[in-house]
Amino acid sequence: MLIREATREDWAAIWPFFHGIVAAGETFTYPTDLGEDEARDWWLLAPPHRTVVAVDGTGTVLGTAKMNRNHLGNGGHIAGASYMVDPACSGRGVGRALCAYSLEWARTAGYRAMQFNAVVETNTYAVKLYESLGFTVLGTLPEGFRHPAHGYVGLHIMHRAL
Repeated sequence: MLIREATREDWAAIWPFFHGIVAAGETFTYPTDLGEDEARDWWLLAPPHRTVVAVDGTGTVLGTAKMNRNHLGNGGHIAGASYMVDPACSGRGVGRALCAYSLEWARTAGYRAMQFNAVVETNTYAVKLYESLGFTVLGTLPEGFRHPAHGYVGLHIMHRAL
């Protein structure tokens, strides 16, 4: 697996799984009816932020991550990131590779920590992955997310020092 800078041309491969994940309404706080143009503008970030794709040996996009400053001003030393893996590629280490990549990016860019603002507590695979990479749950916003199957569930704020 190779992780490389995402290009606008990659969007055609990202959009189908991005759209499916967002429309399902189970893991992201994005509007479930988010349109393609707006989604592309939200996901494909301009420098100094970064968006990458994980691809296999044939160049097929397996997943993507966006990495950015989490806060502005005097909080600008905290990074944030978001990840999406094509569900057809789950269980292959794509999410772990993207997360590890983003941690190294943040460390190299001079950030002191990474914070995830809204990890849905029922997204147990993501929570477990992040904890295995050194993140801790700092707190949970009770009923901060309206899950389509579970109703109102908590949103974890997760953190890891770099």
